[in-house]
Amino acid sequence: METNNSSSNSKASASSLRWEILRRAVLHRAKNTDESQLGMKRISRKAAKGFNLIPCQLLHHDHDARDARLCYTLPVQGSPKLVLTQRVDDTADLSDFEMCNRYNIDNTGLVCQWPSEDVLAYFCLSHAYMFRSKRVIELGSGYGLAGLAIAAATEALEVVISDGNPQVVDYIQHNINMNSGAFGDTRVKSMNLHWHQKEISNLSHTFDVIVASDCTFFKEFHKDLARITQLLLKNVGPSEAIFVSPKRGNSLDKFLGEIQDNGLLFSITESYDTEILRRHQCFMNGDDSWPGYEKDHCYPLLIRITR
Repeated sequence: METNNSSSNSKASASSLRWEILRRAVLHRAKNTDESQLGMKRISRKAAKGFNLIPCQLLHHDHDARDARLCYTLPVQGSPKLVLTQRVDDTADLSDFEMCNRYNIDNTGLVCQWPSEDVLAYFCLSHAYMFRSKRVIELGSGYGLAGLAIAAATEALEVVISDGNPQVVDYIQHNINMNSGAFGDTRVKSMNLHWHQKEISNLSHTFDVIVASDCTFFKEFHKDLARITQLLLKNVGPSEAIFVSPKRGNSLDKFLGEIQDNGLLFSITESYDTEILRRHQCFMNGDDSWPGYEKDHCYPLLIRITR
């Protein structure tokens, strides 16, 4: 009986936090919220242009439409531009809330692109050799910028771009279709993947590289994320997961504890790219293009996970 109550309370807590994040996105209200409890003001939600490592420009947005089309210029000579359809920042509707609670999923990736996604994409492009001729999967991808960048500029064998929210996966597939000419011989597909799924026999131990950004915020998902990371990595030959995520108090440490419990190894690197570090230091020194920037909640660390 205690187990059932604990599970129910955990789901209620998760649901309440997700509702609060999305309510804030809709109502633009912060002053009367319990900031100390939710840490809302410090969440590394996209602020202005974030790290702005991959320049983008608005191509089209009808004033009354909830979607916009943006063009991303990859910072790699000779790479194609990517056109992504995304929700307009800070818009959500009742169906988003309902989907969030129906599937017990983190729906914040639908509200906007988070800064760590930009950092992940930039890092992957700067280390393209790591993906050449590899099978790659992105977890919790949101609109799929990192996965699409890998597919367009690293000569990966296959890139699977996944998310647990069916609405988000529809956007991913649309963006794959819009950029199909940019991928060369790389196979690219979308996938609706819940981290708690027990049966993924067709995917188990088949990926050379897993990538993910800002996926360790919700502590109630740590066990499932660590388990599916272990399940997806290849058993034979070298394989690794590349996560970028802010520390956020003890949240990242707790996730890494789950990683160890699954028999995996990890390393954490703070200074992993000169340009990313330079921009971080500018924000720390008062660059007002990112109001409220704090290292613990905004600067993504590089986590590499191996068997």
